[in-house]
Amino acid sequence: MLDRAPMRELIPQLPVFHEEAFQKWDCLACANCCRNHSPRFKDPDIRRIARHLRIREGALVSLYLRVDEEGDYVTQSSPCPFLGADNYCQIYEVRPGDCRHYPYTDQDVLLRRKALTLKNALVCPAVFEALTAMEQAFDSSTGGKQTPPKD
Repeated sequence: MLDRAPMRELIPQLPVFHEEAFQKWDCLACANCCRNHSPRFKDPDIRRIARHLRIREGALVSLYLRVDEEGDYVTQSSPCPFLGADNYCQIYEVRPGDCRHYPYTDQDVLLRRKALTLKNALVCPAVFEALTAMEQAFDSSTGGKQTPPKD
């Protein structure tokens, strides 16, 4: 579906699919993202989180982070060390940018970064829900015919 999605038509509808998906799924009941993914911790994230935790940036890095194969800081372990037993994020107010935007269901990233979207759909039920709704909308608008995208 993503390969044949009409981007110009779907991008303006993403906020609708996003809202509908999150009416059905509660992040606090799931927390699969925090159990299975690590966000990238960029320098501003590290500064902000360290300040919030009242520790030095170096301590934050050595206690919780590692450098991955792409050169990004990510968590040393899964689930995220900041995920509480109640599925609340202990640093929610200062969480990394990746966490703020995840799962990208209201952004064009959903359509433009297909591999990321498919990976996220395996972890996040809201992504799967949004993709399913998009596919149904796309199929109904084309009468079930598989037409190539107009882009």
